[in-house]
Amino acid sequence: MIVILKPNAKREQLDGLLDWLHSKDITVHSSVGANHTILGLVGDTSRLDIDLIAALDIVEDVKRVQEPYKKANRKFHPEPTVVTVGDARIGDGSLTLIAGPCSVESEEQVVAIAKAVKAAGATMLRGGAFKPRTSPYSFQGLGEKGLEFLKAARAETGLPIVTELMDLTQLPHFKDVDVIQIGARNMQNFDLLKAVGRQEKPVLLKRGMSATYEEWLMSAEYIMASGNEQVILCERGIRTFETNTRNTFDISAIPVLRQLTHLPIVADPSHASGRSSLVAPLAMAAVAAGVDGLEIEVHNDPAHALCDGPQSLRPEVFESLAQKLFRLHDCAAELAEDTREEGQAK
Repeated sequence: MIVILKPNAKREQLDGLLDWLHSKDITVHSSVGANHTILGLVGDTSRLDIDLIAALDIVEDVKRVQEPYKKANRKFHPEPTVVTVGDARIGDGSLTLIAGPCSVESEEQVVAIAKAVKAAGATMLRGGAFKPRTSPYSFQGLGEKGLEFLKAARAETGLPIVTELMDLTQLPHFKDVDVIQIGARNMQNFDLLKAVGRQEKPVLLKRGMSATYEEWLMSAEYIMASGNEQVILCERGIRTFETNTRNTFDISAIPVLRQLTHLPIVADPSHASGRSSLVAPLAMAAVAAGVDGLEIEVHNDPAHALCDGPQSLRPEVFESLAQKLFRLHDCAAELAEDTREEGQAK
């Protein structure tokens, strides 16, 4: 249930309403906007008299919410959530580029790539230390040593690091990681989601290979319900009957999620396609659709990469693409503003 308060709501009246709701075992989440304060009620709201609440002097409107996700719901939180990581602010209308190798191979490699992507405009460094692989015989990552190499790259460049957590036992090693990534295979690992929900750092949650939007948002809800509201959603392609690409990039996820949730949205065109030649057009499509950021794989020698070389860009190619993406983002933002103004005029 959502309770929309009038702009002139008095504090003592609000406190009285909150005390009454708490006495009914209802949890209340407040969202203060430019014009209204919205109370999101979580619990057995079927026992509440909606007409009684609507009749209160401080209440402008009351609505029941059918969606099972509450904290991630835009109806509960109309203003977009902005997640701050270092100098990057994801969700504030800017375009954030997260770039780096699929897998950390050496300190020299990741430091060199970090310097290159930062020079090109990236504000966060991605890199895998623990790697989930389909084959047990494939390279599984350097583990703790890989995390140390990522920290060395951060020390050299100042770029915050984003890396994937695969298992609860690895969590103690992630104390100095800036953003914890939950991969597609773990999107519904609920114990893991609750654990990262108890951390005080942002979580980048990738969409599962066959997950619906609601299932994806319910996974975000697990994290948020555990206390961590710094969640970033990442569209990375889904499994379909098409075999020409590694996955099928769901471009419609971006505008649909924009309507459903206040959480920031990024896209991973590298995993979505599995082919470096498709990264640029998919990245540009995502920017045109209104994405908040992109996670792109960059490697200085893709032909000899230990993991996902075919979908990685060389640093100079990434630099050229980044320039185009920033220009496109400016144009897309201007067009979006024009569309909003036209809508308001009507």
